[in-house]
Amino acid sequence: MEARRVHTIPAVISRYTAEPINSHRKRRVAGYARVSTDHEDQVTSYEAQVDYYTSYIKGRHDWEFAGIYTDEGISATNTRHRDGFNTMVRDALDNKIDLIITKSVSRFARNTVDSLTTVRKLKDKGIEVYFEKENIWTLDAKGELLITIMSSLAQEESRSISENTTWGQRKRFADGKVSVPFKQFLGYDKGPDGNLVVNREQARTVKLIYRLYLSGYTFHSIASDLTERGIKTPAGCDVWSPSTVRSILTNEKYKGDALLQKRYTVDFLTKKTKANHGEVPQYYVENDHEAIISPQVFDLVQEGIKRRGRGGKRHSGVSIFSSKIKCGDCGGWYGAKVWHSNDKYRRTIYRCNDKFKHHCKTPHLTEDDIKAIFIKAINKLVGNKDEIISNIQMIREQLCDTVNLENEQERLNQDLIALTNMTENCIAENARVSQDQTEYQKRYNSLVSRYDKTKEQYEAVTAKIRDRRLRNEQLGVFINNLKNQDLIGEFDERLWCSLVDYITVYGKEDIRVTFKDGTELRV
Repeated sequence: MEARRVHTIPAVISRYTAEPINSHRKRRVAGYARVSTDHEDQVTSYEAQVDYYTSYIKGRHDWEFAGIYTDEGISATNTRHRDGFNTMVRDALDNKIDLIITKSVSRFARNTVDSLTTVRKLKDKGIEVYFEKENIWTLDAKGELLITIMSSLAQEESRSISENTTWGQRKRFADGKVSVPFKQFLGYDKGPDGNLVVNREQARTVKLIYRLYLSGYTFHSIASDLTERGIKTPAGCDVWSPSTVRSILTNEKYKGDALLQKRYTVDFLTKKTKANHGEVPQYYVENDHEAIISPQVFDLVQEGIKRRGRGGKRHSGVSIFSSKIKCGDCGGWYGAKVWHSNDKYRRTIYRCNDKFKHHCKTPHLTEDDIKAIFIKAINKLVGNKDEIISNIQMIREQLCDTVNLENEQERLNQDLIALTNMTENCIAENARVSQDQTEYQKRYNSLVSRYDKTKEQYEAVTAKIRDRRLRNEQLGVFINNLKNQDLIGEFDERLWCSLVDYITVYGKEDIRVTFKDGTELRV
C-alpha cells in the first residue's frame, strides 16, 4: 500500500477583492471622516482627515479611489442621523467599495451594537474596514474580537463625556445661567454677554399674541390671525400652529423669569429626552432678564388657560361674543347659529346651546342686539364711575392683600425643606445601619405624613396668593380702563373684551351685564 499523500490546492480567488489572484483589478477604497462638533478646531481636524485619506488612498498603486464620505458636526453615539456614513454603507453593499479606511473605532461609532452590526454586515459581503489608529483589519481573524473591545471602550468614553456634559449643564442651571435656542425663540436675541436681550420688533408680536388671548381668542384663532397677517413663526415659517401659540403663552421667560431643566436626557446613546416631572432637579430664576410681558398679565393668561381647560363647553373663540352670553333659564352658554345660510337673508344669531334640551324660553340675540346692550351698560357704568372706582379700591385693599399669606408661605416652605432633609437622612441611615424595620417604617411614615400635610397647606396658601394677585390685577386693569372712559356712541371691541365678563339673558326685558370687577347692571 502506497503512503497517503496530501496535495495542497492553492486559493485562486482573493478574499479581499473576490477576484482571481492574478487579476489586475484594483481594490476600491473609500475613506470615512467625521468630527462631532462644529467648533473651529474640530473643523480643522475634519479637513485634515479628508486631505490625509484622499492623498493616502491615491498614493497606493494597487488601490482605486472610491471617494471620501464625511459627517460634520454629528455625534457618533448612533448611526441613524449620519447621512455620509449611511450612504457609504449603502454604496459598499451595492458593490461600489471593497475597503473602508477610517481614523479609529471612535470615529466609526461609539455604540458597540451599531459598530458590530455594521462591520458584520459589510464582512458578509466581503467588504473590509481598516481602523488605522488601532491597526485593526476586520477581515483578519482577530478583527472582530478587537473591534468588540475597542467599541466597548469607545462607548464607555461616550458615556463619560455625556455624564460630564450633563453635570456641566446642571451646574450652570444651579448657578442660574439661562440659555435658549435663539434662532427659534421669538422676542429675544443673544446679547454680548450671552444673556437674553429684547428684540423690539419681535416683542410686538409676542404682545399681540397675549393681547389676542386676553381678548377671547383661542390658540387656533390666534394662529390663524397671525398667519393671515403674514407674521413669521419663531422658526421662520409662514403658517402658525396652535401648539406654537400655546408655547409662547405659557413660557415664563416672557415675564423675565426662567425655569431651567424642563427636559432631561434619558439615554446617552439614543439622545432621547423627556419632560422633567421631578425626576431631576429644576431651578427657577426670578428677574433674570428684561420682561416683554408683565408678570401680572402673564399670570392672567395662565389663569385663563386653566379656566378654559376646566370650563369644558363654555369657551369658544369663534367670535368676541362666543362664551360671553349666559342663558338665565338653564345656566348654559349661548352659541352662534347661522340662519338662512344659503340665501340673501343669511345672518348670525346667538342662542342657548341647550335651548331644546332644557326647553329654555330665553330669546336669541343678534350681534346688533349685543352691541346695543353693551353700549347702554357702559354708559350706565361710566355715569357712576367715581362711586364704582371708590368701591373697587376699597375692595382691593381689603381682599387682595397678600403680606400675611406670603409670610405663611415662606414658613411652610422652610418646613418642607426641613422635612425633606429629615426624610432623606432617615432613608440613608436605614441603608447604612442595621435597625428595627418596624420602628424605621413607623418613623418614615410619620415624616411622610407630616410632609404631605405641610405640602397640602403650602399649595393651598400658594393658590390663595395667586388668586388674590390675579384679582388685584383684574381690578387694577378695570379701574384704569374705567377712569379714562367717557360715554360712547358706538360699539368698542377693546372695551368689550377688557371690561365685560359675561351677559346673562333672562328675557327680552331682563338682560344683565356682569363686568370683570363683579358689578352687575340690568339694561
